[in-house]
Amino acid sequence: MPGQTSRADWGVALVLVVALLLVYNANGREIGSYDSQTTKFAARELLLRGTLSLNYVVGAVPAYAERSAFVLCRDGRYRSAYSPVPSILAAGIAYPFWRAGLLDHRSPATPTLIAVMAASLLTALSVALLYFAARRRVSRGRALAIAIGLGVGTGFWSLVSQTLWQHETAVFGLAIAVTAFSMSEDELGARAALGAALGLALAGLARPQLAPLIAVMLAGIWVRAPRRAALAAIAVVVASAATLMFFNWRWFGAPLGALPMLVDVNNSVHDTRSWFDWRFAGLAGLLVSPSRGLLIFSPIVAVALIGFRHAFRANWQSPLRWCALAAVAQFLLYASYSVWWAGHTYGPRYMLDVLPLLVPPAAAAIALVRLRSVAGAVCVAALAWSIVIAETGAFYYPHDQWNSDPADIDRDHARLWSWSDPQFLRCWRTGPSPQNFQLFALYPPPKQ
Repeated sequence: MPGQTSRADWGVALVLVVALLLVYNANGREIGSYDSQTTKFAARELLLRGTLSLNYVVGAVPAYAERSAFVLCRDGRYRSAYSPVPSILAAGIAYPFWRAGLLDHRSPATPTLIAVMAASLLTALSVALLYFAARRRVSRGRALAIAIGLGVGTGFWSLVSQTLWQHETAVFGLAIAVTAFSMSEDELGARAALGAALGLALAGLARPQLAPLIAVMLAGIWVRAPRRAALAAIAVVVASAATLMFFNWRWFGAPLGALPMLVDVNNSVHDTRSWFDWRFAGLAGLLVSPSRGLLIFSPIVAVALIGFRHAFRANWQSPLRWCALAAVAQFLLYASYSVWWAGHTYGPRYMLDVLPLLVPPAAAAIALVRLRSVAGAVCVAALAWSIVIAETGAFYYPHDQWNSDPADIDRDHARLWSWSDPQFLRCWRTGPSPQNFQLFALYPPPKQ
């Protein structure tokens, strides 16, 4: 029955985690980016030398110093321009394997292994947690269908699980928050409020851009939880933000860290004039652009959008309303970005942060769908398409070279709207990436 979890649900969640780990690592490689490399190197350095600085990395490969993600800080050390929290979390995940000698610090593959291990595990755990969030509203079978759609029908497969950067940790934090926040339609208990706050704090530490949705969710905790619990929850999030700002000021000389530096780099690389574009060109692009639209790459998400009708009809004690409002707030921020297409990537990278918030509305909508109906058939077709597109990203991208050929997408923005050469179709035409299965090969250690 909806709302009642049992030992069988824990078994389903465990099977989900194992199955997703196998799926996420079936391509046998990492799909990293120009900006994500510092995070996995910092995780390796933390295990090897007990530091987050990247001086040894830059010393071994001096060309790294020319990349914007490697920042020379006030203390003379190179550090990642991005949050250190994902590196710390990944190092904790890899530590038992490191101690057991299963990860060789001499191997050039080790940072990559740490990245895919941490990213795939955190993503799989996020889907399992959100299965419980859906289970509170729908039957076990329908909750499992939502989890499958989320886990293998979105960029959770093709992007979030494929490298260590920000998204995997932020999504994990949001999964904790949404699962705790949706525990009851009535007043939110103190333990659930604290759990939601811890999840929001983790998400914000990994990806400070999530401030709008975090603010909305904290407002929901204030309304739904006992006053002392709500104050404690707010204190947890504020303290975590203050801690990150302190280290940013200590390392980079600014509370926002390297963000001001990255703004200048983005304007130069992406041919933009400012961080924001108040024309909101991204409003349509994030949803229906042929090569960045969420509803093009993952039409199964439309189920959640239908659930918004239930969310806005609900009262202020319902988690549905707050999750929907938080998703809208974050969507509006990303839509206002000048670089709403998120640079060189596969599909709608920014919108992946919003997906955990869409699980409760999706459950509210799917509860009313009859399997043997036109609506049920449409849902099945949307899920099938979504899985195919996600699998395409995992096994084909970036071999397609769509982002740079015939013109760099960061310069030729009109290509984002071209139906004659959408990214997923280019992937099919080009074929699977030759990098597939590289991690299944043995990497010899470097000579001493």
